[in-house]
Amino acid sequence: MQFNKAVCRRSGFDKVPNQFRMRLGPDGILLFGRKTGVNILIDEVKVPQELWAMAPRHVSIALTNACDLDCHHCFAPKHPAKLDVERLIVWLDELDANGCIGIGFGGGEPTLYRDLPSVCKYVSKSTGMAVTFTTHGHHIDDRLATELKGNVHFIRVSMDGIGSTYEKIRKRPFLSLLRRLEVIREIAPFGINYLVNKLTLPDLSAGVALAAEYGASEFLLIPEQPVQGFGGIDGRTMHELHKWVNSYKGPIPLSISEAGKEHFPICDPFPREKGLRAYAHIDASGVLKRSSFDKTGVIISSEGIMHALRILEST
Repeated sequence: MQFNKAVCRRSGFDKVPNQFRMRLGPDGILLFGRKTGVNILIDEVKVPQELWAMAPRHVSIALTNACDLDCHHCFAPKHPAKLDVERLIVWLDELDANGCIGIGFGGGEPTLYRDLPSVCKYVSKSTGMAVTFTTHGHHIDDRLATELKGNVHFIRVSMDGIGSTYEKIRKRPFLSLLRRLEVIREIAPFGINYLVNKLTLPDLSAGVALAAEYGASEFLLIPEQPVQGFGGIDGRTMHELHKWVNSYKGPIPLSISEAGKEHFPICDPFPREKGLRAYAHIDASGVLKRSSFDKTGVIISSEGIMHALRILEST
């Protein structure tokens, strides 16, 4: 079925309920409900390229490079940097106007960014995009939870192993993290980001069980990537991870990071929406990149994100 305005009216797509955001792309018509997380892809509709959303489907934004932990596997830049909130609001408006459906705030540690609550509130109240953020969790107390509740749609909590394994990597008490999870789950649905390497692999099954106990709705596997040419998941550990995934029958849906997904059994509902149409990253210095692992990108000038995106696409 060819998509045009007449078909749109006959099919009712011009009257999409308020709880859904519509995005047009090479894979069809996506209806996304940010409050429920429901995605409905109408893939039998062929949408002309001139109607495709121009912004990436999802954009991650590092609000700050600051972090009070010193994890050896961290790939975030270590030089001081943070985004100006007024520039950030302009970028968020531009992404919203060009069809982006989700913003993921990170860092560094985003809870160290003073304006995190107000920025999350802006996205929630003034745009149609979903807002998520990734955190180590240790600064989320009752006060911050109150400021965030109702303005965040999903939270990702980093948990590298459990018990002594976690404490060896994060240098924070594991029981402290568990207490924070009890607060976090009252703010919004949350998932666990689990770094996988030789040290954390033995804790994987116990980590899933614990995540389920605390109410996590997703378990994201992140095979460790090399930092400055060092570290990264080794071949034997990756092989064991493959075996574990193939035999998994646990209580929580699994997902895997984009950088580590090769050769894993994944479901990709957007086979034609690739590269910068699917995802982009903005670092804490205001540089637009293809991913957070990239060393180079395009500085977002006064001409805006879409201008920087066009330059990045051409390189």
